[in-house]
Amino acid sequence: MVGIQSPGRPKQAAASLGEALLNSTGNSMSEYEFTISLRIRHPSVDPRTITETLGIEPQHTWKAGDPRRGAGGEAREGAYRESYWMGRLMHDPELSSGGLSVESVLLQTLAQLRRSHAFLQQLSSGGGVAELHVSLFVRENFRLDLTPETLGLLGRLGLAVALEIHPHSPHEAGPVTAS
Repeated sequence: MVGIQSPGRPKQAAASLGEALLNSTGNSMSEYEFTISLRIRHPSVDPRTITETLGIEPQHTWKAGDPRRGAGGEAREGAYRESYWMGRLMHDPELSSGGLSVESVLLQTLAQLRRSHAFLQQLSSGGGVAELHVSLFVRENFRLDLTPETLGLLGRLGLAVALEIHPHSPHEAGPVTAS
């Protein structure tokens, strides 16, 4: 298993994700909040093809060659060099619990993405990159265990994992201060 440790603890709980697979390790040291999204970059694929194939509605997309746009939709100089697609796999940050963890949601997500294995392989062989982006909002030490099963599924599906660790809750207005 791969263990990643970082300081952290959330201030508030988010709504329940529903039925998630149980954490196979049960090794959380403290609670944390997290979100997970799927991000795909490719030299030329049409983002609509990704949406149709995966059956996930994206929050952000652009196609290679389209004029660049700013966050507010304003025109920017140049064109996108590659296509981009990002879909949130969770609407809001979720609070870890005995039955809900990054590990359990990753396993659930990988089980769903297995159906699109051939498509993900096509993306990869065409120069694309698919990654699961995990944002963790933490306050105290916590432990994240990725089992050989999870790591194997990630590898077979050609998915990278990006961990972004924030030393505070997404619900806080200001920076974290030492007590």
